[in-house]
Amino acid sequence: MTSPAPIQSTFDDLGTSLADVTFVVLDLETTGGSATECQITEIGAVKVRGGQQLGEFQTLVNPGEPIPAFISVLTGITDPMVASAPHIGSALPAFLEFIGDAVLVAHNARFDITFLKVNCERLGLPWPGNTVLDTVHLARQLVTRDEAPNHKLSSLARVFSTRVTPDHRALHDAQATVDVLHGLIERVGNLGVHTLEELRSYTSRVTPDQRRKRFLADALPSAPGVYVFKDERGQPLYIGTSIDIKRRVRTYFTASEHRSRMAEMVRLATSVTPIVCHTTLEAQVRELRLIAEHKPRYNRRSRHPERAMWLKLTPELFPRLSIVRAVRDDGGTYAGPFTSRAAAEQAVAAVHEVVPLRQCTSRLSRRGTGSACALAEMGRCGAPCDGRQSPDEYAQIALRVARALDGDGHHVLDALDDRLRTLAADQRFEDAAVVRDRMLALVRAAARAQRMTPLATSAELIAAAPTPVGGWEFTCVRYGRFAGATVCPPRTDPRSYIAALRESAEHVRRPDAPVPAATHEETEKILRWLEQPGVRIVDIDGTWVCPVGGAARAEASLDVTIDQADALGFEDSTALRRRTRPQRATA
Repeated sequence: MTSPAPIQSTFDDLGTSLADVTFVVLDLETTGGSATECQITEIGAVKVRGGQQLGEFQTLVNPGEPIPAFISVLTGITDPMVASAPHIGSALPAFLEFIGDAVLVAHNARFDITFLKVNCERLGLPWPGNTVLDTVHLARQLVTRDEAPNHKLSSLARVFSTRVTPDHRALHDAQATVDVLHGLIERVGNLGVHTLEELRSYTSRVTPDQRRKRFLADALPSAPGVYVFKDERGQPLYIGTSIDIKRRVRTYFTASEHRSRMAEMVRLATSVTPIVCHTTLEAQVRELRLIAEHKPRYNRRSRHPERAMWLKLTPELFPRLSIVRAVRDDGGTYAGPFTSRAAAEQAVAAVHEVVPLRQCTSRLSRRGTGSACALAEMGRCGAPCDGRQSPDEYAQIALRVARALDGDGHHVLDALDDRLRTLAADQRFEDAAVVRDRMLALVRAAARAQRMTPLATSAELIAAAPTPVGGWEFTCVRYGRFAGATVCPPRTDPRSYIAALRESAEHVRRPDAPVPAATHEETEKILRWLEQPGVRIVDIDGTWVCPVGGAARAEASLDVTIDQADALGFEDSTALRRRTRPQRATA
């Protein structure tokens, strides 16, 4: 595998320093509280950067309607004052030109920004989409009740000793808000917040300890790959993947991370190790392997792939179904894997629901010298144990099950579908839902095994996916295991890259059992990548087929399971309908 090219960090990766941000702090006075029914009477704004004032904007606005008396009392703005003022059609374009691409700041910003957006829409003007900061939100995080009884602008003005007293006039209130903004920025600066991105995501839920750990992301690359949080002993705490390692790791120290266990993990972490990868798929595979190897305590998924369960039709004279943890090359037929024993038991029950396969676990002789159980009397077993069913007769039954697991399963699935319809017609919706769940467990397991088989039995597969910049990323898979990847730049002959990939890819020994040479999660992740639009197979040493009557046939059968009670004309079908609609199984 060739080494990935180093990626130089950009200033965007470092965030925008607050000292370099241009803010326009604004305030509006209006005729009321509804942006759709009321009008703007005054606009005031102050443009600042790095603590220095760059300009001011102030204008009265003729609302085109009388100003309510209580509004005039509150703001001091009367009808005679706005009679000669410009209308909003003239005032708003001038204000939009003033703000440019600056970050907009307001106290209770939703109110002011909504009025501006509504008036832009009325005038047919595009809203510029500037970043917006709300000093109310910041104050709620930073100003305690001991300092101020509430977070109104007048209360905060006293806390921060603003140079201008807010008085419900737009420019005065904007000037007071500037001082409040600077006071709040000073407070968060003491907590380690120095960029616009950090300020926008600031919340008191993020502890100072978390913020102080942000330096762990400073030296990380802005590239796709895996990141490993480690404790003071160098033991992995958490393993993740991202298309941009630095940007993703930074989110663990901000309010965008809501998982409580991650806050605990960050407190314990002392370092982050990056593993840069050529492609997203390579990063995802490496993540799975590292999680399975180290089993970090803060990872919940993929820690124990060895616990997967398989459904096995035993290779004996009178085969039976068995739930096993390992797949062996012993002549048995397997389906799976299942994530839990309960799911595997549901699949077994689905087969036993419609196929008279024996359920006893003892090994039977050809002569049938045993005694039959109750299932034989109920017609749910042919009783090969006492000789009533010959090996040849039983073999036909076992063949139906084998086909359901690895090939054409329409006999078993059609029988389950008929059983489901019968129960629904009898309005036994709870029983029908149980059969539906069992059928779904069986179909998913069979589909999973059928989808993995072509990849697991192919000695080598080379596939390509287009990159956003016009090149190609090539992936080598051997016996269902990711073996290597490389990226071919645009306007370059890919053949040399493919040849180098073949030479450098991991040598994978052919597995003894009919399963991939990797965990089922890894192989399934590769399959999902292969199914993405634009991905194509370049070369394959193997056969790429799926059974015609396998999972694709099951997909049509599953389409009716939720709604068939309604289709049959019954109203009391809640028990069947309320179950989660099964996801489609695809070949």
